[in-house]
Amino acid sequence: MTTPMGEPAITLHQVGKVYRNGTVALQGVDLTVQRGDFVSLVGPSGCGKSTVLKLIAGLGSLTQGQVDWGLGDRHLAFVFQEAALMPWATVVENIHLPLKLKGKSLRASRAAIQSAMNLVNLQGSEQAYPRQLSGGMKMRVSIARALVTEPTVLLMDEPFGALDEMTRSRLNSDVLHLWERYHWTVVFVTHNIYEAVYLSNRVVVMAAQPGRIVAEVLIDEPHPRTDAFRTSPAFNHYCRQVLEYLTGAEQT
Repeated sequence: MTTPMGEPAITLHQVGKVYRNGTVALQGVDLTVQRGDFVSLVGPSGCGKSTVLKLIAGLGSLTQGQVDWGLGDRHLAFVFQEAALMPWATVVENIHLPLKLKGKSLRASRAAIQSAMNLVNLQGSEQAYPRQLSGGMKMRVSIARALVTEPTVLLMDEPFGALDEMTRSRLNSDVLHLWERYHWTVVFVTHNIYEAVYLSNRVVVMAAQPGRIVAEVLIDEPHPRTDAFRTSPAFNHYCRQVLEYLTGAEQT
């Protein structure tokens, strides 16, 4: 698989966000996400990474600028930092939730739910409750709940930040393989440089006060990517490049 070079799916034009208390969360953000991109946003806490994601999703109002969508691209799903599962509901019932909100019965949704579960290797956990699941399994349920609607755009806000490194690495590879297979447009927020470089074809570096984009690094490496990429000289080069931009941003 080569680096995606599609039509624009999402375009942010001079986007700004100022909160009621006067905090300038974002200022002058210009960003184009091509159809089929895997774009990661990295930067220090408070630089507006999650705010960008929420504004793309329509979960908040712009103070200035605009967000434009490509034709047919506004079919999105959001994976949040916390799995946020309903503790009284089984895995199947939790995954069914977005379809239930659209008026589809559990019976009519069975095939879609099973398909989403298969994508994230949840087979055999259908009747388990969240309290019976590990952190990694809970996040798999959260991802399946997003995928059950068959989105074309996937927004992910630090979904693996609370997981141990082995689980995080495994889920990184699973998500990347799914992206390579289904060609979703993904915008992924993370604090982890290594995660961003491994997953992405573009890493966008942000700075704080005000939140803004200061650099972009093209990860021009072929797919499918394997664990060998994580230990390659090219991987180290990209990580150093992103780190240099982050360090420079913190000093400005």
